[in-house]
Amino acid sequence: MSEVRKKTDVCVVGAGHAGCEAALACARLGLETVIFTVSVDSIALMPCNPNIGGTSKGHLVRELDALGGEMGKNIDKTFIQSKMLNVSKGPAVHSLRAQADKAEYSRAMRMVLENQENLLIRQAEVCELLWEDEKIGEDASSSFQKKITGVKTFTGTIYECKAVILCTGTYLRARCLCGEAITYTGPNGLQAANHLTDSLKKMGIVMRRFKTGTPARMDRRSIDFSKMEEQFGDERIVPFSFSTDPEAIQKEQVSCYLTYTNEKTHEIIRNNLDRSPIYAGIIEGTGPRYCPSIEDKVVKFAEKERHQVFIEPEGLSTNEMYVGGMSSSLPEDVQLAMYRTVPGLEHCEMVRNAYAIEYDCIDAKQLYPTLEFKDIKGLFSGGQFNGSSGYEEAACQGLVAGINASMEILGREPFIFDRSESYIGVLIDDLVTKDNREPYRMMTSRAEYRLLLRQDNADLRLREKGYQAGLVSKEQMDALLRKKELIEKEIERLKHTIVGANKEIQLFLEAHGSSPLKTAASLAELMCRPELSYGKLSEIDKERTGFSMELTGKPSLPAQVIEQVEIEIKYEGYIVRQKRQVEQYKKMEKKKIPEGLDYDQVPSLRLEARQKLKEFKPVSVGQASRISGVSPADISVLLVFLEHYNKA
Repeated sequence: MSEVRKKTDVCVVGAGHAGCEAALACARLGLETVIFTVSVDSIALMPCNPNIGGTSKGHLVRELDALGGEMGKNIDKTFIQSKMLNVSKGPAVHSLRAQADKAEYSRAMRMVLENQENLLIRQAEVCELLWEDEKIGEDASSSFQKKITGVKTFTGTIYECKAVILCTGTYLRARCLCGEAITYTGPNGLQAANHLTDSLKKMGIVMRRFKTGTPARMDRRSIDFSKMEEQFGDERIVPFSFSTDPEAIQKEQVSCYLTYTNEKTHEIIRNNLDRSPIYAGIIEGTGPRYCPSIEDKVVKFAEKERHQVFIEPEGLSTNEMYVGGMSSSLPEDVQLAMYRTVPGLEHCEMVRNAYAIEYDCIDAKQLYPTLEFKDIKGLFSGGQFNGSSGYEEAACQGLVAGINASMEILGREPFIFDRSESYIGVLIDDLVTKDNREPYRMMTSRAEYRLLLRQDNADLRLREKGYQAGLVSKEQMDALLRKKELIEKEIERLKHTIVGANKEIQLFLEAHGSSPLKTAASLAELMCRPELSYGKLSEIDKERTGFSMELTGKPSLPAQVIEQVEIEIKYEGYIVRQKRQVEQYKKMEKKKIPEGLDYDQVPSLRLEARQKLKEFKPVSVGQASRISGVSPADISVLLVFLEHYNKA
């Protein structure tokens, strides 16, 4: 029997949020790319919550966009409500979130993929990875390393390729649980991928079993919204993508709704815990700590009298409503009884049951920061397969894996994102250096340098990196340079524009509840006062209009420029201090550890540190210092050894 053999550059396995970004990156960098999916209708599927962004996740989407990714552009085309979160707090934690029209989001992303040059969509299940042993070195000490050569589909077709990117999401040996009912399918009843895990294990890849869940979907017509608090979108919509014209997306938005569980809800849950697969021991996988099921909330936070429940529309062309905050794996009869105790849901009708889903994923310690497997050349991975959770985390990993797979094939230097320059760097560093025993979720608290890593300045931080990779156009880069120039010149002007303690100024300060001046001060110094802003200072800033006209030909600076000017001036002291901390961090990151270093030859290392360093194979001293079990004393020993090693 003859077999079908095809050749390509890159094979991307899975067409969720990670797979889409990985495939687009490879194709846009000129590589022939095939993306495999169990169903073409599930491209960029949103099987759980109907939103993109949120606390820290909005940062990730902005960074993805700055690098040339697609998610930000796609949600700007398909959102139905937009809201900037945490606006009462400092700019470091401001985060954009948009409700998506799920069907439109998937359709729009599919169109992008279908029309992308160098990219082919293929509906097929990849069941086996193909590889060969590659000899490393030519002398007596030479060794062998596995090298990817292609993939094989369930129907027997072989695709020979130079790199494979695994973005299998929650599909590997997936099973969905709703009480005693277990179905061996992927999310939304889609076909599970039941064969690839065996192939991965044969290659020596260490697998794990994780679990996540999703709440029920209700028929909108059965909900009484009068008993809930209506949640509106922002009056002025801010786009996710730096390429989107803000004026083009101002539109009428749909509402979400807030309600709460109560003691009756909790009583029903407690009385039926023995029927929950989580508490009955049926579920093998570990669930997400920061997105628990309603059963977990009731058990672990027993002192809470109520929990928030968000009712969110799934799209404009459906009556399905997502019941955020009440994911569950309880049986259907318990679910219905539980949901009907919530104000506004007394007569609710379920369109889809809530369920838990178990799936295979990997221990991400097996990856380099490039997201390539340490022991398998040409094999990369991204998304929930790496042990993370969330659409945004997945998309960012897919982009990084796509860029680095392309760099390897093109013979270019890899792109590594460090913790001081991006949330993406924090995400990947945490995945590959920490022993994550549960689905990893991004949070602002994980970023040590979050005042520098704001969502508003993602383009200033990462656009150039995207340009160097080849995913950002010269036109976009030139626009960024113009923006930087405007920001720098306006900050300098404000620092050198002095106003005296005259009557006009004192009256202005009094009108805005600000203390009077005793001596002359710059406009920048006045802007540091919390009650004053760039906009308010226009009353006493005589030069502003003329300056703006000279630079831009317009009477005022763009809103994005003004935002940066205000933040940089108001938080200057904190920003300078954090930049000094970053300088210290980068010194350790620049101290590279030679590939294949024999840690048995490093004297005075503690046994635990030696074992952990062998296991993780860190690429820098900085990365080594973040591995659990490696102490500051071990790092000092390693630094001394490397100094002598490099001189030898």
